Amino acid sequence: MKEYKNILTEIKGRVGIVTLNRPKSYNALNYQLLSELMDSLTSFDKDKSIGAMVITGNEKTFAAGADIIDMVDASPDDMKKSPFIPAFDLIRRIKKPIIAAVSGYCLGGGCELAMSCDLIISSESAVFGQPEINLGIIPGAGGTQRLTRAVGKVIAMEMILNNRTLSAEEAYSFNLINKIYPVEDYLKHTISLAQEIAERAPLAVQAAKEIINQSFDVSLTEGLQNERESFFNLFSSQDQKEGMNAFLDKRDPSWKGD
Repeated sequence: MKEYKNILTEIKGRVGIVTLNRPKSYNALNYQLLSELMDSLTSFDKDKSIGAMVITGNEKTFAAGADIIDMVDASPDDMKKSPFIPAFDLIRRIKKPIIAAVSGYCLGGGCELAMSCDLIISSESAVFGQPEINLGIIPGAGGTQRLTRAVGKVIAMEMILNNRTLSAEEAYSFNLINKIYPVEDYLKHTISLAQEIAERAPLAVQAAKEIINQSFDVSLTEGLQNERESFFNLFSSQDQKEGMNAFLDKRDPSWKGD
């Protein structure tokens, strides 16, 4: 497996795991880390033995934000030319499900990274926030859009305009995260969930992820049409034949991803 400087990677069963690994800087996100992250996710996405992925940090910090050292003297043109923000867009190209396993601080770019994932599992110690206002800027990697879609306008306004943070319980109550577990167990449960998803029909899982994500960008009419086309197309797959025959035969299906 390829070695990186800012992340750690491993495979457990059918789950590819990426651990953000800049503990001295609270996993602050710079372009080097994001580039390595996207490289590892792309590699997992191409590996047929992997069905789902997990992104995590450590128990104290998922990621405390972007690395300000890289931005302090930047001009608008510098930021427009920087590959930092576009690196976040690459995660949308990943076809397989990605779960964020969050513990401790999940702030700024770290919160934006977690929200870019398909599901978020949290430890009891997690703290979510978008504190960019304290730096004289606003979120630039999707925070104003994804946070508002998740928690609603008034909570997003308070978090982004006035640096309100959300505890794990609050984040769950506002539909920002899926589950909360004790700190010592959150990663184990996240990997278990990823493994469950990875064992399901690969083409159907990827199609469902794509159509759900598209629903935020299109009208209901267009979304329904996209859903139907994807639904119809899956009937050309061997997995569809296997799944339905296994159901009729009262046996477990054997998915091939074809």
